[in-house]
Amino acid sequence: MSSNTSIDGEFENLVLNGVDVAPLVEAELDRRDPDRPRFRPVTAEGFREAWAALERLWADTVARAQTLPEADLHRSVDGEWSFIQTLRHLGFATSAWVSRMALGNASPWHPLDLPWDEAPGWDGIPWDRDAQPSLDEVLALRSERQAMVREVMAALTDDQLASTVTRTEPGWPQIEDFSFKQCLRIVLNEEWEHRLYAERDLTKLEKES
Repeated sequence: MSSNTSIDGEFENLVLNGVDVAPLVEAELDRRDPDRPRFRPVTAEGFREAWAALERLWADTVARAQTLPEADLHRSVDGEWSFIQTLRHLGFATSAWVSRMALGNASPWHPLDLPWDEAPGWDGIPWDRDAQPSLDEVLALRSERQAMVREVMAALTDDQLASTVTRTEPGWPQIEDFSFKQCLRIVLNEEWEHRLYAERDLTKLEKES
């Protein structure tokens, strides 16, 4: 018997007492935030609208972060990534799924890119969790990556969304016949979820400052 159990994160096929509760959780999260489904678009225009909305949301989050001392933006809250590490991880996600998978750049990495903590590690892909770049440095890199995604979205077509991509070069991801649409959806999801985490942690940092 389990009690007082809390699970945060993304999951599929979460079965409790024989019931896959993942779809139920997704439906409840959508009910709580009616904007959430718009970040699972199916058309090229829907992807453009979703990315533009994310850029606006993140601009507000960054402005909020900039009201705190920069040292706080390097602080971990409850063992999670700091605000600056979160931005670095989004740089990694964009490099992987847009620059490498969608655009075919076999090695798109920047030294500040940060994979997820449980990643197996790969030759040629940076992974310096303890780096302490300034917020301005990370934001400059992020601006470049956002512009890259914006250009991809601007040129996106429905036919392109229906296509697949294959990347077999050394590095990560290495996938054959992977959905182009899913590459972009992964980035949208990363941006959406990590902004929620960042907002949560900023609230705690503000209370402690």
